[in-house]
Amino acid sequence: MRSLTYVAANDITLLESGIAFFPALIAAIDAARYDIFFETYIWAEDKVGNAVRDALLRAAARGVKVRVIVDWFGSGSRVASRLGMALLEGGVHYRIFNPWFRRGVARSHRKIAVIDRELAFVGGINVNDDWFCDYDPKKPLPAPRWDFAVEVRGPLVAHVHREAQAQWARVGHMNLVRRIGLFREMRRQPIGTGERPMLAAFVVRDNLRHRRTIQRAYLQAIGRARRSVLLANPYFAPGRKLREALMQAARRGVDVRLVIGVGEFRLQDMVAHSFYPRLLMAGVKIYEYRKTQLHGKVAVVDEAWATVGSSNCDGLSLFVNQEANVVVRDPVFAATVRKHVERGLLDAVPVALEDMRQLGWCRRTSYGVAYRLYKLAMRLFAVGYA
Repeated sequence: MRSLTYVAANDITLLESGIAFFPALIAAIDAARYDIFFETYIWAEDKVGNAVRDALLRAAARGVKVRVIVDWFGSGSRVASRLGMALLEGGVHYRIFNPWFRRGVARSHRKIAVIDRELAFVGGINVNDDWFCDYDPKKPLPAPRWDFAVEVRGPLVAHVHREAQAQWARVGHMNLVRRIGLFREMRRQPIGTGERPMLAAFVVRDNLRHRRTIQRAYLQAIGRARRSVLLANPYFAPGRKLREALMQAARRGVDVRLVIGVGEFRLQDMVAHSFYPRLLMAGVKIYEYRKTQLHGKVAVVDEAWATVGSSNCDGLSLFVNQEANVVVRDPVFAATVRKHVERGLLDAVPVALEDMRQLGWCRRTSYGVAYRLYKLAMRLFAVGYA
């Protein structure tokens, strides 16, 4: 497997949930001088969505070139259209990703912002209120949604910026002259460097060139693990390779702990439960997070490897959605991620192997049927799923 390309001298800060993310994002937008690229999957018509929209409009009004991409399926056609009208009237350049599935079943599940080529945000946080369910904005949550993003300064921002430009070109309809102009703009050197020597890589997954990049990053890290693997993810339905990597790590004595979100979609929970017995028998520890909606996609391996991004551990994310993660090799950052996830473990419920063995045959059968239906769907929509 090919190794990731790491760059040094980055300054990367972990942001937990919207309470940390949105003030940092809006402050960066308000300080922008030249250009902004912004991508998201869900944009809600709530106080958070309005605050981000207004910040982008303020930036455009003072002459900043603002480009926004919103996923048609994630945000919904009506919301995406109304948002587009408001932004376009204010001078923001706006595009919708894959409206009416004109380009197949692909969805842009990425959450990326790049400001002045100096600062980038990457993670799993959509533009919506933490206190309401992301798929039902009228449904309140018992506690703020648990999610993560990173703020990046340093050479890695250039990688994020180039990918944001490339996505803008892919989504739009540009003639040859404009594409040449965009290519020239992409070749310009980024401004600024980080003050801390963090090694980091920006990893994207698309539907053609990079179908397995994020999965490969996970497999490499888990395969090299010697002491611990701590992974938090809301939708757990990984392919065979990732499941085997987790079990092999546990069998060789690695402390493997999974924090899995449950309670949103019954079918998703049933698919996840179908994997529990084998994982538990191999020594993997499983915890179900039930305090509120778990939306974060983070992992920490040993003392120096961590990732934060938008990619769930399921076939849809790994082979259908377009995703973006940041991988960091730094002991200080890894310790920070570990501390946040372990704190979340206090609100999770451990799953025991004995609990799974005591399930009735009807429930065990339903889990098996759910898995087979899921696997069939992935074979239809995600070529190469295993």
